[in-house]
Amino acid sequence: MVFRGTITDAPDFDPCADAENLYNAMKGIGSDKEAILDLVTSRSNAQRQEVIAAYKSSFGKDLIEDLKYELTGKFERLIVSLMRTPAYHDAKEIHDALKGAGTNERCLIEVMASRTNKQTQEMVAAYNDAYGRNIEEDITADTSGHFKKMLIVLLQGTRDESGVVDADLVEQDAQDLFAAGEEQWGTDEAKFIMILGNRSVTHLRMVFDAYEKIAEVSIEDSIKNELSGDFERLMLAVVQCIRSVPMFYAKRLYKSMKGLGTADNTLIRIMISRSEIDMLDIRECFRLRYEKSLYNMIKDDTSGDYKRTLLILCGGDDDLAGEFFPEAAQIAYKMWELSAMTKVQLRPTVRPASGFDPAADAQALRKAMKGFGTDEDAIIDIVAQRSNAQRQEIRQTFKSLLGRDLMKDLKSELSKNLERLIIGLMLTPAEFDAKMMRKAIEGAGTDEHALIEILVTRSNEQIQAMNAAYKAGYKKSLEDAIQSDTSGHFCRILVSLVQGAREESPADLERAEADAQELANACNAESDDMEIKFMSILCTRSFSHLRKVFQEFVKYTNKDIEQIIKKEMSGDVKNAFYAIVRSVKNQPSYLADRLYKAMKGLGTDDRALIRIMVSRSEIDLFNIRKEFKETHDASLHEFIQGDTSGDYRKTLLILCGGED
Repeated sequence: MVFRGTITDAPDFDPCADAENLYNAMKGIGSDKEAILDLVTSRSNAQRQEVIAAYKSSFGKDLIEDLKYELTGKFERLIVSLMRTPAYHDAKEIHDALKGAGTNERCLIEVMASRTNKQTQEMVAAYNDAYGRNIEEDITADTSGHFKKMLIVLLQGTRDESGVVDADLVEQDAQDLFAAGEEQWGTDEAKFIMILGNRSVTHLRMVFDAYEKIAEVSIEDSIKNELSGDFERLMLAVVQCIRSVPMFYAKRLYKSMKGLGTADNTLIRIMISRSEIDMLDIRECFRLRYEKSLYNMIKDDTSGDYKRTLLILCGGDDDLAGEFFPEAAQIAYKMWELSAMTKVQLRPTVRPASGFDPAADAQALRKAMKGFGTDEDAIIDIVAQRSNAQRQEIRQTFKSLLGRDLMKDLKSELSKNLERLIIGLMLTPAEFDAKMMRKAIEGAGTDEHALIEILVTRSNEQIQAMNAAYKAGYKKSLEDAIQSDTSGHFCRILVSLVQGAREESPADLERAEADAQELANACNAESDDMEIKFMSILCTRSFSHLRKVFQEFVKYTNKDIEQIIKKEMSGDVKNAFYAIVRSVKNQPSYLADRLYKAMKGLGTDDRALIRIMVSRSEIDLFNIRKEFKETHDASLHEFIQGDTSGDYRKTLLILCGGED
């Protein structure tokens, strides 16, 4: 194994001199934290063990106990953890995850999914030595079901590491996984556990590719569809680690620091455990995925000596560099390849109601709005639990039976966000999109993000229907409205998209290579020419073709297309191209991010929240929910619950369709 850590053996190492320096740094009143920090972080773990032994020989004292006494808070936790051997550090993390009132399942998942056989076996021995207990018995007592079974399988540390791959067995395993999940009602979890818990990394990578050809969905999507809870999270972590341990850790580090507050235990655990193994690769994967260096994220999110120590472990700022390391370029290439191969099964959260009776619904809605007061519950239960086609039947029947306009009645009876949400659900998708475009354009400021989101995520058919609805509703073409409200290249991008004329053909490899070469050449041109060239390809080619283009682009430039857009472009043009790339890569993930931004921080962007919840509820809101949970470590349901209230919240939660 090639180690690509940031911490290596110090040259001219003298454990006795180090022990004396640490002793001097801690004697007297106060301690010299800088001296401690500089010395501990510039030695490898093996050298630190020699310093601990020399300290005891020279001064008859326990170095770790002295450090605990002299230091405080997160800085103390970090320095003391650096002094433990990797096996004892892992053992302590597992012990702490199991003890006390609740179990820290995320810590168990992270450690168990990512360790090699040797690391796992050494951790088991260290646990027994440190706590006089059997780690398997403790995990068994504290977990349950399939989650427990998979943890116990991983705990054996017996994954095949021979490197020998049997092509027939690859095919058989892919078929077995397909038969155990996508092909049948219910899931044969034991088959997933046996294959994912025991086969070699090389073998499983080939199984995942073979599985995708059979199932037309990625193994990750199958796991999200078939499994749930901690077992789902564990199996996804195992798959991510099989694909790329550094990318798995980059995601974990990002989640530990984004949003309010920092998950310091996770941050400390990863920075320590990977500092001598693959921190350089983690840094590159981090920058590839989040367009920001790990160094800068730590810098923004921590402080004091704690920050200084973490930054030394991190080892450098990748925002100062331009190219990928080879590992990250390969991962970027593979990510686009996976994106191109995967046929995502889109799943709605709202489906047609069975036993539908439009006349009964129309009468019930009239009753809910007649007389004093309004029965909001009755309105919500009908409107939110019918498909859009059924709602249109109710609108028509309401007029035929009662001679009244249902939309006018709803507007007069409801108010604020609930009214906007219910009316949005009652409009046809084309009317709703047209109205959302109108809202984004009219008034004092333009909502460019809304214009981008709608035009990038709609099919040609949906855009053409929206154009017709806009013309019918507002007596003006949508193209004219866009041109009068935006300018420059951004205007040209929107006008191109609003034609609803994107190609729909599959990828053409020869043409994809030519397109990628043109985009690569454009990166060296003037910014005007670059933007025009990007527009001519990104706004017109089919999504399946663009996946191939972006994959080839990595090969030509050693950069990811997202990186180039973020670095070379600015303003609305950058946002538009970035949205196209994100949608091409994974549209549910792009929309999950839009929902997250609508609710995080102070205040809620209700218009964005309503727009996405209404427009995606019958298309892919289930997929969006799953992406939301994976990226933000909290469910969409939780976010809506915490960020909205009353009948508005109740309606949104029905559309959301469940807790993940």
